[in-house]
Amino acid sequence: MVDVDARLRDAEDYKHVYEPAEDTFILLDALEQDADALRSSKPLICLEVGSGSGCVSAFASAILGASASLYLTTDINPYACKATKATGAHNGVSPIDPIWTSLIGPLRSRLRHAVDVLLFNPPYVPTDIDEANEAQQTVGIAGAWAGGLDGMGVTDILLEQVENLLSPIGRFYLVAVKQNDIQRICGRMLSRYRLEGEIVMQRRAGREHLYIIRFIRQHSKA
Repeated sequence: MVDVDARLRDAEDYKHVYEPAEDTFILLDALEQDADALRSSKPLICLEVGSGSGCVSAFASAILGASASLYLTTDINPYACKATKATGAHNGVSPIDPIWTSLIGPLRSRLRHAVDVLLFNPPYVPTDIDEANEAQQTVGIAGAWAGGLDGMGVTDILLEQVENLLSPIGRFYLVAVKQNDIQRICGRMLSRYRLEGEIVMQRRAGREHLYIIRFIRQHSKA
């Protein structure tokens, strides 16, 4: 197994940045499970939306190495951007370039059909709408988990942009929980965007039932 030190580097970060947890680790396991296929596809651009501590992108970089020439991350939380940069540097992986923005912000037009590996561990916990909106506006740690009604408030926004981002060989890895309605997510992505979704890993973690859904274009091979 690829070894990445996922600990936050600065003690102050623990107050502001979501620490790696079971939802993080299942995403790492899914990436490791697909490591050979990912390397074979020779990705050029890897983008993680909502990078938090940065350990997922550091792990992806450790798996893919120089095969991906550009590792980009975004986060609405400036502390998370700093932590992501520090995690990448500490683990000695290819440079990770964090961008302080909401979701894909200014990257949308620049990365049109260019992202080969897209990663998103969203705020998926069902909360009331006001709590989710406040979490995004205050750009604090709550923005990492408060997902609004059915936990899809933020995820729904990104799902509308995935097809525009993915390259012809692109893979999109999404973390979700049972309450998010996995079947509805997959049906929507297929009918609207011709992106096929497959549950590649699932796991119980306390009261949560976690899923990793991998999306590819219909003509691509997983």
